[in-house]
Amino acid sequence: MKFEEFLLEVDGFGKYQILVYLMLCLPRLVIPMHFLLHNFISASPSHHCIIPNFTGISNLSQDEILLTSLPRQPDGTLSSCKMFSRPQYHLLVNSSRNMDNTSSIQSCQQGWVYDHSQYVSTTATEWDLVCEKKSLNQAIATFFFIGVTLGSVLFGYLSDRFGRRRILLLAFAVTLFFGIMTAFSVSYLMFIVMRSLCGVGLTGISIISLILAVEWTDIKHRTFCGTISGISWSVGYMILALLAYLIRSWRWLLLAVTSPCLLSIVIWWWLPESARWLLTKKEVESAHSYLSRCAKVNGKKDFHSKITMEILQKTVITDESRNYFYWHLLKTSKLRKITLCSATVWFGVSFTYYGITLNISGFSLDPYMTQFMFGAIEIPAKVCVYFVLDRIGRRHCQAWTLIATGFLIALNSCIPAEHGHVRSAVAILGKGFSEASFTTVFLYTAELYPTVLRQSGIGCCSFVARIASSLAPMIMLLDDTWRYLPPVIFSTVAVLSGMVAFLLTETTNIQLPETIEDVEDDRVNRYF
Repeated sequence: MKFEEFLLEVDGFGKYQILVYLMLCLPRLVIPMHFLLHNFISASPSHHCIIPNFTGISNLSQDEILLTSLPRQPDGTLSSCKMFSRPQYHLLVNSSRNMDNTSSIQSCQQGWVYDHSQYVSTTATEWDLVCEKKSLNQAIATFFFIGVTLGSVLFGYLSDRFGRRRILLLAFAVTLFFGIMTAFSVSYLMFIVMRSLCGVGLTGISIISLILAVEWTDIKHRTFCGTISGISWSVGYMILALLAYLIRSWRWLLLAVTSPCLLSIVIWWWLPESARWLLTKKEVESAHSYLSRCAKVNGKKDFHSKITMEILQKTVITDESRNYFYWHLLKTSKLRKITLCSATVWFGVSFTYYGITLNISGFSLDPYMTQFMFGAIEIPAKVCVYFVLDRIGRRHCQAWTLIATGFLIALNSCIPAEHGHVRSAVAILGKGFSEASFTTVFLYTAELYPTVLRQSGIGCCSFVARIASSLAPMIMLLDDTWRYLPPVIFSTVAVLSGMVAFLLTETTNIQLPETIEDVEDDRVNRYF
C-alpha cells in the first residue's frame, strides 16, 4: 500500500488535519511580519542637515532658516543631504538667485534633523543611515535575507534528517531568541548580526510548517490547504500594517511581531510528526501511533483492524531508509531537471515579489495603507489560484502568473508619477499576480520532490529564492543610475523565469512521490 491509501483510511482531510492546519497557521502569521518589517523599522523619514547657529540666523523663521541654509535640488525641493557653508540671505529677496562667491555647498557637518510625525524611531534615525550611508540602511534587508538563505539550507537538511516536528521547535526557539536580541541591539553591527540569525530561524518555520501540513493531506485537498496556508501569510501581511500604524518605534514593533513565537512553542506540543517521513526512516511504531491518533479524532474506528503494524512494515523500503544529502537533488536526470528549473522559477518568484513588496513609496497611498492593500490583494489572488490550479494545472498557473507580473511591473514604470492612483492600481494588481505565483510555487515544488528529499528540495529552492530576495533591495539602489533600470531588471527576470516553468512536469491530481525511483520511473498514479 502507498501512504496515500493509509491517509484515506484515517480520512485524508478530517478534523485532525484541520486542527493541524489551524495550529500551523499561527506561526505562518509571524513570517510575513518579519519578512516585510524592513518597510517600517528601516524607513527613512524626511530629514535635513542640522543648521549651525550662524550670526543673525536666530531672527529668522524656521522656513527662512531652511531657505537660506539649504540648496535646492533639480526638482525644486530643499536638499536632504547638503547645506551652504554660510547662510544665503539674499535668497530671502530672490530665491532664484545664485549663491554668493564666498560660499560653497557641503555635506551635513553636525548630523540631521528628522521628521518624527510618521515614525518615532527607525534604524535610519537611530544610526543616521541616510545620505552617504543610505546603502547601509538598505543593506539591512539584504543581511536579513542572507540569514534566511542560510536557514533554508540548514533547516531543509535537518528536517529531512531529524524530522519535521523537533526541528520546527528549534526554528521557533531561534526566531524568538534572536528576534528579542535584535530589538535590544545597541549598535548597527549587533543589529544586522541578530537580525540575520533571526532570519535563519524564520526560514525553518516557513518551509517546515508547509511541508508538515502537505504531508498530512490527501491528494484531493492539497490545493485547498496550500491556498489556506497562503492566506495566513496575507493576514500576517495586513496585521503588520496595523501594528506598524499603532507602534511607531522600531524596537517595540520588533518585539510585537516576534511575540507570537511564544504561543507557537506552546501549540507545538500538540503538533504531530509526519507519519510519511517516519515510514521512510523505518520508525513504524511511531508512524502507526500518529495515524491511530488521526483515525481516532476523525472517527475512523475500524483503523486498527484494517491497518496493522505488519501492514505498515511492508511499506518501508530499506533502500530509502538511508540518509540523503543535497547532492542527491542533482544525482539523477529527472531530479536534476526538477532542481535546476525549480530553482530558476523560485529565483524569479522571490526576486519580483520582494521587488514589489519592499517598494511602498511613490504611490498615492501612505505607506501603511499601501502595505495593507498589498496584503489585501493577495487574498483574492490566492482564492483565484485555488479555483485555477486544478483546472489549468500547476505548470501553466506558475508560468502565466510570473509573466503577467513582469508585464505589470514594466507597465507601471511607464505611467507618469502624477498619475498616482493609476500607478497604485497597477502596482496592486501586479502584487496580486506576484503573490499568486508565490502561492503556486510552494505547493508545486512540494509535489515534484519525493518524500525522502522533499524538505531538502524545498530548502534548496528556498536558498535560491533568498539569494534573490537579498539582491532585490540592492537592485532598487540602481534608480540613482537610471530610474527605469530596476523595473526593467525585475520585469525581465519575471518573464524569463515564467518561461522556464513550462519545462517542469505537471503534478495536478497525482500521488506525492515517496522515493527517487518514483520520480525517475514515473511510478505515481493519477486520480481524476
